[in-house]
Amino acid sequence: MDTSGIGRRIAYWRDRRGLTQTDFGLLMGQTKRWVQDIEGGKRQQDPRLSVLMRAASVLRIPLEQLLTDTPPTPSSGSAPPADALGVIDALYGPDVDVDPPTLAVLRRRLTYCCDAFQACHYGTLARELPALITGARQAAHAAAVGAQSEAQAFLSRVYQLVTSYLHKYGEATAIQAALAADRALAAAERSGDPVQMGAAARRVAKSLVYQQRPQTAVEFATTAARRLSGGLVERGPLGLSTLGMLYLSAALAASSQHRCTGRVRAATDYVDEAADVADQQGGDRDEDWTQFGPTNVVLHRVDMLIRFEDGWSALEAADDLDPEALAGMSRERQAGHHVTMARASLLTRRKDEAAKELVAADWLAPEEVRGRPDTVNLVKDVLGVTANPGPQLRALAVRCGLQA
Repeated sequence: MDTSGIGRRIAYWRDRRGLTQTDFGLLMGQTKRWVQDIEGGKRQQDPRLSVLMRAASVLRIPLEQLLTDTPPTPSSGSAPPADALGVIDALYGPDVDVDPPTLAVLRRRLTYCCDAFQACHYGTLARELPALITGARQAAHAAAVGAQSEAQAFLSRVYQLVTSYLHKYGEATAIQAALAADRALAAAERSGDPVQMGAAARRVAKSLVYQQRPQTAVEFATTAARRLSGGLVERGPLGLSTLGMLYLSAALAASSQHRCTGRVRAATDYVDEAADVADQQGGDRDEDWTQFGPTNVVLHRVDMLIRFEDGWSALEAADDLDPEALAGMSRERQAGHHVTMARASLLTRRKDEAAKELVAADWLAPEEVRGRPDTVNLVKDVLGVTANPGPQLRALAVRCGLQA
């Protein structure tokens, strides 16, 4: 086993995660002196594999990233959660030769599901989406020639919602989300609707990030924005919202790569372009359930900085948020922001604030915290670096299935 450089890599990733040597020692069940020794190269002659595996787990990196400076191979992810299996089965299920519901009925179901998504009621989506997928597909197949465009646009919107739902479970459902995103784009192209093409394109871009292709995602989103901009601007606020979200998708994809000056500049430019579109749109709106507007642009700017692991800049950017405007956003966006602020607080070693933000997110939208692997891992991290966790953090950890 090549042990050279392990201490250097541990120190690098510890700092990237916002952990002091004392914090890392607590998570490892060791002392600060032990951490100093291993980072200083005094414990690298024959490190136990179990120690390295534990360090990799604490630092949230693949084991091979402690052993080499070569970028790791993408993780294959874990099995999809039980709640998502019905939705996944519907994606792969055969078409049934029955009379489909009317588009009017299906639209009411879609509205109900989109509202449930914004309220973080993912259990509701698990129950409702399978029938909606089947119904939308049947309606598209049965539509008359003159109604095909409308039916395909609706089918695309259903697949877009399915993609967003599956993305909530991270790598465990990344493959199935990519399939849904591709189907959404194909249906959108058949419809000829620039709004649906743009909306589907940003789902594809996010799926590319989960496939470890962030730069491809950037190029895909920006190409779609340039290609569709004319038609989107003509559609007024709905089209502008779609265009702005494409730029925000490009920003988050750019910030999913290792940080460097060029990438930070590029991601910032994409957020600035979205801000210009938001100014043109005028105020916060919820066209097509996008929540796009000046407030969402700031939220994405904060998210972008956190992806670059720049906690202090993220906190500074969050100061631009209008509390009243933030309170007007959906529960999904508000809870997501609390989680983002928890990450910023952990990166800046403000552990108590990180715990408060996570508790606030759980109070607002429990399923956004307890059902998402990334957020549960964040709860675990905050719990691990807090010497004396308070009762609220301990209770949250228990609700997340963690040992407190």
